Amino acid sequence: MLWAALLLPPGPDGAPPSDEALRGVATWALQFTPRVATSEEAVLLELEASARLFGGKRALRDRILQEGADQGVSALAWATNSLAAHLLARAGIENGFKRPLEELLDALPMRALTAVAPHEGILSRLGCRTLGDVRRLPRGGVSRRFDKLLLGALDRAYGLQPEAHVWVELPETFDARLELMSRVEMAPALLFGARRLLLQMCGWLAARHSGTTAFTLKWAHDVMRSKEAGQGGEITIRTAEPSRNLEHLCRLLAEHLAKTELKAPVGELWLNATEVVSLDEKSASLLPDEAQQGESLQLVLERIAARLGPDRVLRPVLTEDHRLEWMQMWQPVPMPRPRKTAEPLNIPQPTWVLPTPLKLATRGHRPLYQGVLHLLTGPHRVEGGWWHRLGEGCDATTGHVQRDYWVALSEHAGVLWIYQERLASEETAWYLHGVFA
Repeated sequence: MLWAALLLPPGPDGAPPSDEALRGVATWALQFTPRVATSEEAVLLELEASARLFGGKRALRDRILQEGADQGVSALAWATNSLAAHLLARAGIENGFKRPLEELLDALPMRALTAVAPHEGILSRLGCRTLGDVRRLPRGGVSRRFDKLLLGALDRAYGLQPEAHVWVELPETFDARLELMSRVEMAPALLFGARRLLLQMCGWLAARHSGTTAFTLKWAHDVMRSKEAGQGGEITIRTAEPSRNLEHLCRLLAEHLAKTELKAPVGELWLNATEVVSLDEKSASLLPDEAQQGESLQLVLERIAARLGPDRVLRPVLTEDHRLEWMQMWQPVPMPRPRKTAEPLNIPQPTWVLPTPLKLATRGHRPLYQGVLHLLTGPHRVEGGWWHRLGEGCDATTGHVQRDYWVALSEHAGVLWIYQERLASEETAWYLHGVFA
């Protein structure tokens, strides 16, 4: 078996870490294995079956060390059972496999095992200094003089008795709180604490095989200033595509915090994953894929939109419409893309479209644009939009069109996309609507 113990530092005045801190680290750890438990000041992980999924034991160790440091983990240890890993973490010994487990545990001080601590005075008078000394005492005498918990804990640490754990359950929603070590007066400085909450959220999303398209960061003002500045504030960050990329989410949050002004010092943070979407996990390939260099275009656009404002960075989106001016709409980059993309039409599509169709002159019922136009292909009939209302009140009209489109050739202007308006009367009109490259 392969167990890891993550030790959290004590709280203020030497108090054990709070249940909230343990729960936060345990939620983050659920991305590595569903077998996660808490015990006193440690989070315990059973990783034997999942190590290979993260590139092997060494790669998994490096990742847990790196991300665990951001979570405030003070020590990490590995062993064949959870209690032994817990004791080694307390002693600052990381690798419980470098020597036989009995040798490592025998050298630990008695106070390393919680069950021995109440009897440390008596055991010291008996000449015991280490767990090995306690283990060498006659078991019959120890069981009569001390409680059964001592021998049971020793046996579990040395792997002589099975362990029982209450596994941490993955919450249905993510809503985490963090009390800051000191009051923060500048919004960008909130990122230091918010990163820890984001790391927990990304672990929770990974355990659910999901990503977020929106998350909300809330903060509470200092209680002495809340009457004049309000209880607190919040910002909501949106992404166009589901993501659990920690660095990308941190950059987006940093851009928004840079434009935020705090009305009073902040002492607490909350993070909530408001919109969660399932992600299709990528399957491993037998052949190595080429490593992607740099960030994707989508991530870069979202960062630019966060800095300049969502309405300053737009992208085209195809819509289900046969009318050329309504085939495409522009939407802010942070807005989610339509789940179903529109299928392109099997008719010629101009490279550039005029914002407003240009009415053409005619000669002998033939359209003119820098000379007489020669009709190449057509007509491509488009009719619809009677349901589309434009404007409000008495000035409202419909977007209904009745057109015959043609590909036309101009000796000077090149290939054009023109249409003839089909009017109820015999009079018709020609319009220039686009240009082909």
